[in-house]
Amino acid sequence: MTLNTLPADGVEFIGMVQPRQQSEIHPPSGPSIDVDYHVASAQAHDEGGFDRILIGWYSNGADGLQIAAHAAAHTRKVGFLVAHRPGFQNPSTAARAFNTLDQLSGGRAALHTISGGDDVDQARDGDWLGKDERYDRTDEYLTILKSIWGAKAPVDHEGTYYRIKGASPEVRSVQQPRIPLYFGGASEAALRVAGKHADVYALWGETHAQVREIIARVRAEAAKHGRADGVRFSLSFRPILAGTEEAAWKKAEEILERIREVRGKAALGPANGAPANAGSQRLLAAAALGDRPEGRLYTAIARETGARGNTTALVGTPEQVAEAFLEYYDLGVTTFLIRGFDPLEDAVEYGRSLLPATKRLIARRLSHKVAAE
Repeated sequence: MTLNTLPADGVEFIGMVQPRQQSEIHPPSGPSIDVDYHVASAQAHDEGGFDRILIGWYSNGADGLQIAAHAAAHTRKVGFLVAHRPGFQNPSTAARAFNTLDQLSGGRAALHTISGGDDVDQARDGDWLGKDERYDRTDEYLTILKSIWGAKAPVDHEGTYYRIKGASPEVRSVQQPRIPLYFGGASEAALRVAGKHADVYALWGETHAQVREIIARVRAEAAKHGRADGVRFSLSFRPILAGTEEAAWKKAEEILERIREVRGKAALGPANGAPANAGSQRLLAAAALGDRPEGRLYTAIARETGARGNTTALVGTPEQVAEAFLEYYDLGVTTFLIRGFDPLEDAVEYGRSLLPATKRLIARRLSHKVAAE
């Protein structure tokens, strides 16, 4: 699977693994890397039929490329979407590092670009650029990455942030023409860079109206570079499943209460002040419409945590949540990035019930479309 190519069933599912158990309801404890838990989580996604697993970037976390390489050694098929913040590594060394992962994993690497929306977190690793400057740097960074990945000879570059003479393209990827670039960020500056570079643009779980609006904006930016149809779209949710609709909503309320109990200890910490990043602001705008603004969308957890991260849920039985996915699919979303509040256990359940239910619905939709044509 390369660049904009989807799996044969027409939809891509991405999970998320971390090197230890932690979430909004599970405060982290013990060492920062629990090798057994990490391997079990990666294998659960591999066996559950996920296409990729996201490995996040945290200023206090383990190195994502090494985590991905370790997971690759213990899995067979699942791909690795490694979050990467431009600016902390030279783009020429990053080009080799990601191509190395692609070689060692047999063509399973992808890069998720996050320019950084939190000035405090950026400063922990020594980055003092403002948000717009970070996106300008990202634009230059991705331009260099792509030029090295596609080059037949050493690459020179002279720009605002980087000056490179003779960067080697010798370490190549298994995937051709290069590994895929996913992209996160919802500000005006982010959308400009996404339109130019992203193979897959990722947004957090929003209302239908918000999704329509931002897809249109990204496509308009992409059209400026002659690639209006060159971007796919990913949507992130925290599915909350149960055997009945009533039980699922009860579970959602119990998760909300647990988050209140452990506030300040779990992954996202307390919701102090307005978030600086545009993605979180968009989630809070959805939450302002109510805890259940439409259909299965549940925004109370985003409101409670200050929308610091992917915190909106879809609530219901596996079949009901699959139907909700289909509604977003009809809006142009072809990738769903999902993770649970009980990360390992939920990944197993998603693979058992939610992924098959969604793929069945989308297969029917595609067959009806072919028949109509």
